Amino acid sequence: MADPADAFDGDLAGTLERNIESVTRRRSAVAAGASRGERLALGIGRRIGRMTFVYANLASYVAYVVATRGWVPGIPGFDQDLYLLGTIASVEALFLTILILITQNNAAVADDRRDDLNLHISLLAEHELTQLIKLNLAIARRLGIDAADHPGIADAVHDVIPEDVLDKIEGEEEANPRA
Repeated sequence: MADPADAFDGDLAGTLERNIESVTRRRSAVAAGASRGERLALGIGRRIGRMTFVYANLASYVAYVVATRGWVPGIPGFDQDLYLLGTIASVEALFLTILILITQNNAAVADDRRDDLNLHISLLAEHELTQLIKLNLAIARRLGIDAADHPGIADAVHDVIPEDVLDKIEGEEEANPRA
């Protein structure tokens, strides 16, 4: 039987590179699967979250006010009470809010996927560690070492049941609600 340790190549950089490529491919696939409208909304959402957008917006509003006052030669004054500007600003705020919500919803979906992946990897690592502890205990028994009395071993030889942990957390939250 082949020794599983022989399969370890010890190349952390190669593993890291493979993981990075895998994540990058997944992100590209998810982005490619987005509809044209989603891609447009996300692209705009990324741009409005920058200071250049703030500066451009500020410059546009200042230019509008200057133009409405008649301070620009050849342009007669208009919208003296800035009613039109208020309407434009309100409509802009409405659309910006919608674009920001779309961007946040997209980010929340990606966060949920990452959280699920992290949970799965953590549970898998916990299970593998439990199996290693059991193997070490078997080796210790074979060598005549009584490791079962070591503090924490009794808990460490059992897999964590996610439902039990969640039930415990929810019970604690119900018993001690946050103010």
